Amino acid sequence: MLEEPTVSLIFSYVWQFIQAWWWLFLFLVLFRPAKYLYRYFIQERWDATVKRILLEIKLPKDVLKPISAMDQVFADLHGIHDIATWRETWIEGVFQLSLSLEIVSNGGEIHFYIRGPAMWRTFIESNIYSQYPEAEVSLVDDYTKSVPHDIPNKEWDLYGVDYINPKDEIYPIRTYPKFETEKEPLEEKRIDPLANLLEGLTTLRPGEQFWVQIIAKPVLGRDKPWQQKGKELVDKLAKRPAEEKPKPMIQEATEILVFGKAEEKEEKKEEIIPPEFKLTPGEREVLAAVEAKLAKFGYDCNCRFIYLGKRDVFFKPTTKIGFGFFKEVSTENLGGLKPWTKTMTKVKSVPWWFLDKRRYYLRQRRLLRYYTERLATLFPRVGGTYVLNTEELATLYHFPGEIVAPARGVPRVEAKKGGPPTELPVE
Repeated sequence: MLEEPTVSLIFSYVWQFIQAWWWLFLFLVLFRPAKYLYRYFIQERWDATVKRILLEIKLPKDVLKPISAMDQVFADLHGIHDIATWRETWIEGVFQLSLSLEIVSNGGEIHFYIRGPAMWRTFIESNIYSQYPEAEVSLVDDYTKSVPHDIPNKEWDLYGVDYINPKDEIYPIRTYPKFETEKEPLEEKRIDPLANLLEGLTTLRPGEQFWVQIIAKPVLGRDKPWQQKGKELVDKLAKRPAEEKPKPMIQEATEILVFGKAEEKEEKKEEIIPPEFKLTPGEREVLAAVEAKLAKFGYDCNCRFIYLGKRDVFFKPTTKIGFGFFKEVSTENLGGLKPWTKTMTKVKSVPWWFLDKRRYYLRQRRLLRYYTERLATLFPRVGGTYVLNTEELATLYHFPGEIVAPARGVPRVEAKKGGPPTELPVE
């Protein structure tokens, strides 16, 4: 047992150390929050310099191309991904910008929008025209400014929710190839994932609006290692033995010095039947779906919908249109999109029941603000997003033909665009 003078001496040394180096501990504690606040400040400053526009896409009457055409559009739009330099990231505040894909019904009239930076306008238009030459893309005013931004109020009410992927983001949602048992060349025989949504949106009355939003930011492995994570999941699903990583040279040298020789590895007997052949049909289906997702470009996404309207026509069961749309792309064995109850404008609690009304109001205001400003679910924190590849995005947002989705509220381009006369003189 230490004597009292010895203990006092130890404490005195510790106290002297703290007095001399207290600033180092303070630095370590404050470094991460200071770094976060600095990044947030410079990114907000740079973001304020980026002008954004809203493009409306009017659909041609006859969309003869399959949904895979929109898949290709998103694959081409992945080219907006930009790798910032160190100076751009830490001095200027540059970050990867995103697109907002929106389907809107205003009193039963449906519109397709894409919102993004003005500098991308030509690139977005050219990619749409490359697959849908008969479509019409035009610059329009932001429709969210047509409603009061202090909803809920005496005249307006709203209901909405953000969506999450409850399983690992590597598992794909139900995509458009799964809606058809076989490939149909004829448009009238195709099954369209948007058909039920569009038909439901046409039933809205004057004074009602329904907004569906998908915020998509292109990602690569250096941004989010989802493909590496997916390859590890594939090996696990295929029941392949994990590859042993070589030991560091220092560890091997230590083993030789301590034990006299390196540890001998046991020879594993090769199985006659590969592990892949032992999978059940359901396991093979999951494995094939995951591998198919990894083969395409990915976007970091978050989805939400808002139903809003004047109180004299506001009908809460109308929200089932949005719930049904996202539910039909969800599966039990793979991935899916599920309402995030923490963002839902519905509050029922037992211990804090007297605060329910206030919490309900704050959730409504927050959801409306995040939609109109096109913010991620957990902004300004990181997270709450999930990777959807180009096929999954095309399932949720594409341009259906009039025969496949004969919703009467979808405005379409009646006249086809014609090229210049062939007899024009050429210099």
